[in-house]
Amino acid sequence: MKVVQMKICGLYRLFMLILLLTSIILISCEVKTDEDPAYVESINAWKKIRYEALTNEDGYLVLAGLYWLNPGENTYGSDPSNDIVFPGKAPAVTGAFFLEGDSVYTIINPGVEILNNGSRVDSLELMDDSKGKPTSLVFGTLKWYVIKRGDKYGIRLKDTEHPVRKNFKGVDYFDLSKIWRVEATFIPSDKQNTISIQNIIGTTNAQPSAGKLSFEIDGKNYTLDVLDGGEDKFFVIFGDMTNGDSTYGAGRYMYTEKPGKDNKVVLDFNKAYNPPCAFTEFATCPLPPPQNILDIRVTAGEKVYEDGPHAKP
Repeated sequence: MKVVQMKICGLYRLFMLILLLTSIILISCEVKTDEDPAYVESINAWKKIRYEALTNEDGYLVLAGLYWLNPGENTYGSDPSNDIVFPGKAPAVTGAFFLEGDSVYTIINPGVEILNNGSRVDSLELMDDSKGKPTSLVFGTLKWYVIKRGDKYGIRLKDTEHPVRKNFKGVDYFDLSKIWRVEATFIPSDKQNTISIQNIIGTTNAQPSAGKLSFEIDGKNYTLDVLDGGEDKFFVIFGDMTNGDSTYGAGRYMYTEKPGKDNKVVLDFNKAYNPPCAFTEFATCPLPPPQNILDIRVTAGEKVYEDGPHAKP
């Protein structure tokens, strides 16, 4: 009789174990089927666009140098005797940049073939990136142009064959979760408002801000000041408590649609992405303003790029 009872108990335990496993499997299946396929597809499409933007011939992975200009003459080329030393594939003594007030022009040394829009140039005034599309000069796989940051002027150098681009293995992401896709309320400024944005090289600019986004996560309220991101978008620079370990130390970026008449906006942290400085030391990334540092771990979007310079503000 005891043997029969033991067998019955054993069968009962087995039955309960099977029932428990079945419940777990069913719960797991329900989670998967509860996901919106259209939303998953949209995130995958966004990741593809993001990858293509990083790896194209004009993306941030091709940055090969950043050289700040001094007033007056700045000689450049690959020879170490130059004021600005380009990589070895550049001509030894290419020419010189001249910074005079808020204007930059270049003179190319005789016998050196430098191109602008496919045509050889001997001298040229160079429009910087604050005035629209900058004037580019090209030699082989190298391209360079003038950037302006605050009152500083510099030469940004790109190389389409830069090792960072050639060895790029992609970016890691947190698991996709709708927890981090939240509805936010846009609170417009009652007057023309600006916020101070410092960049990674230490200069600060006053940027116009239309207002802020207010939202809740786990019952706690947060706000983020927004910048203009174009005709129909807001641009958000934010930090959180993951910065410096699982995410890039100097924060991340994000875009949102501008609100409709109801002032509602979808804030999707699954689309949070790394600034260019996470991939290269030659970028001049804006940093999150203090009020945009969230006291929460945002485990969504892009993780830290392990092969990057890991610069911190």
